[in-house]
Amino acid sequence: MTSVLVIDDDPEITRLLETHLVGEGYQVSVAHDGVRALQLASAAEPDLVILDVVLGEEDGRELLGEIRLLSDVPVIFLTGRGLETERIAGLKLGADDYVVKPFSLGEVSARIESVLRRAGVAATHHRIEAPTVSFGDLQINENTHEVRLNGRLIELTSREFALLAFMAKSPRQVFSRPQLLEHVWASSPEWQNEATVTEHVRRLRLKLEADPEKPAWITTVRGVGYRFEPPTR
Repeated sequence: MTSVLVIDDDPEITRLLETHLVGEGYQVSVAHDGVRALQLASAAEPDLVILDVVLGEEDGRELLGEIRLLSDVPVIFLTGRGLETERIAGLKLGADDYVVKPFSLGEVSARIESVLRRAGVAATHHRIEAPTVSFGDLQINENTHEVRLNGRLIELTSREFALLAFMAKSPRQVFSRPQLLEHVWASSPEWQNEATVTEHVRRLRLKLEADPEKPAWITTVRGVGYRFEPPTR
C-alpha cells in the first residue's frame, strides 16, 4: 500500500487529509511538528510527504532540507501563500509540487497521483479492494459494494448499501426523509411513503450498531432527519 506522511500543525487539516487519503486507499501517518516528522520520515519511509510550509513557529522549508538529508521522497508543499514567487522558491528548495490553501480534496488526490507517477511509485489506491470511504473501523467499498466493520463483512441489501454510502459521503450533514427518498430512491413523498426510509435506517442500525437503541453511526436529529456520525478521536 502506498504510504503518505502528512505534516501540519493544524489538527483539523491533518484529520481531513487523513480521512480522505485513507478512504482513497493510502496508508497515512501524521506529524504535527518537525521532530515527529523526522522520526516518521526515517522510520516509516513514506512514499510521499505532504508538508505545510508554516508549522507553528517552525519553518517547513527548513524541515524539507532536513528530510532531504534522509531521503529523496517526493514532497508536496501546503501553503496559504499562492504567489508565483513563493511557489518557485519552494520548488527550488526541492519540493515536487505545491497545493495552495484552501484546497479541494480532489486537487490533493490529483497532485499526489501526478507526483507519484513522476517519481515512479505505483499508486495502489486504485485497487478494487481498497475502501472507497473509511471511518475508523468502518470501511465502505463502492467498487465491490461491501461494508466491513472491525474487519467483519456486513451483509447489506443494495438499498441499505446505497443509503449508507450516500450518507457517509457527507458526514454529520443532516438529511430529511424526503431528501433521502430523492437521492437514494429517486422518489418523493408523493410517490413513496417516508416510512420506507425509517425502516431502512432501522435495519442498518441492527447490522452496524453495537446498541441499535443508542445508535452511534446513524443518529436521529429530532424533527429533522438523520445524519452519519464519523467516530471522534
